[in-house]
Amino acid sequence: MNSDDRIDRSFDGQLSEAEWESLQKDLLSDPKLLQSYVEQRWLHARLQVDRDALASLAIEDTSSHVKAGRSAFAGWAAAATVALLATASYFLLPSSAPQAVATLIEAEGCRWEGSDLPTREGAKLTPGVLALAEGMATIQFDSGATVTLEAPTVLQVDSAMRCRLLEGSVVADVPDSAHGFTIDTDKMEVIDLGTRFGVTNTPVGGSHVFVFEGEVKVREGDAEAATHILTGKSLHFGIAPGSPDQEITRSDATLQPTSGWTQISTARGEGKDVYLRRTNGSGQTGGDPLLMVKHTDLAPGNERRALLTFDLSELDRSRLSSAKLALKVESSGLGFSSLVPDSEFAVFGVLDPAIHEWSEDGILWKDNSTFTDPELNPVAFVRLAEFTIQKGNSNPLIEIESEALSSYLLAAPESLVTLVLVRETGEFDKQGLVHAFASKEHPVGPAPTLWFRNSSDK
Repeated sequence: MNSDDRIDRSFDGQLSEAEWESLQKDLLSDPKLLQSYVEQRWLHARLQVDRDALASLAIEDTSSHVKAGRSAFAGWAAAATVALLATASYFLLPSSAPQAVATLIEAEGCRWEGSDLPTREGAKLTPGVLALAEGMATIQFDSGATVTLEAPTVLQVDSAMRCRLLEGSVVADVPDSAHGFTIDTDKMEVIDLGTRFGVTNTPVGGSHVFVFEGEVKVREGDAEAATHILTGKSLHFGIAPGSPDQEITRSDATLQPTSGWTQISTARGEGKDVYLRRTNGSGQTGGDPLLMVKHTDLAPGNERRALLTFDLSELDRSRLSSAKLALKVESSGLGFSSLVPDSEFAVFGVLDPAIHEWSEDGILWKDNSTFTDPELNPVAFVRLAEFTIQKGNSNPLIEIESEALSSYLLAAPESLVTLVLVRETGEFDKQGLVHAFASKEHPVGPAPTLWFRNSSDK
């Protein structure tokens, strides 16, 4: 149903309550549509009130009468339109209706969930909440600042000079006209001093700000003192991902059982999972709720890979026909999706049984060259599968299947099998996104899980 049809039906009371509320929201966000509504409503009302007079006017056959009638009608319509605009505002808008402070200038291919503001491209935004579930969207504030949202992100628009990042990641470009533009999180206040910067805020990982260019002033909570952050520098509030001080609540979260399939996660038996970072001083990442993976030639110290070991001792693999790997993507709170393209990943299987003997406690990149060789040795590893995470995709559950993966898992001679997860796509800025997956310690997300199909259910 197009807008004209909805407007016509609204005059005769043919819209449902939900349709009428939807039309009102569209009218409030689109001045041209509101003008059309006002004009059509006025004409509809006048035709009802003056039906007899207009009918008499229509049968007059002198040109002077027609010309005069048209002239009078035009002036009458113009004056009535102005009056009815005020009337429409009275009926459609609260007396203290908030004014628009920003515009949603880019929203192609986005999916929204839970927003209380209009989400179509070009919509005017009053103070309220935008919840981006998938894709990337850009807001231009009336001050001139632009903020790009990277799904999944929830942003509260407060004014032309302020917004609040409730969860997710944003990148802000702030011109001189908007000096002082501020982005708040629950941990910090980031005040622009003429710059381009990024902010992340995640339930697992706290709040993080990185300055791409220029300078920002950052204040923690209600503190009066502020820290100045310059180009290329960052600041983190809250417990950083991978910190030994991070409190971990082990999760019993599992994927829902499916008929004909058996599941084994890294949380079962002697299973384990960990990620390795090239320059990780503490080395202990085995207790982290996130398995972080990244590939970069711009900042080699940030290279990360994940190891997943599964205990298959409970399985009778002779009764199984195929297998697949399920991973839950989570927000890492590190880096920005807009700085990487769609990313390709590869899954490798360990061929040397001795390599399974690693411990989550204290495993270091520098001590495990077998896992961290840029080109994994084909004598020790076999390539099993590939998958892609699209730019701006929001925390999906990824299922990875291939004949090579099934054959490897079903034929492995040992009860333990280890998989290595590698990102093969690089980035065009060293602050590109660190991808992350739920580990067996994640408080909500399911651990990495292998699914095995029973032979009788082929």
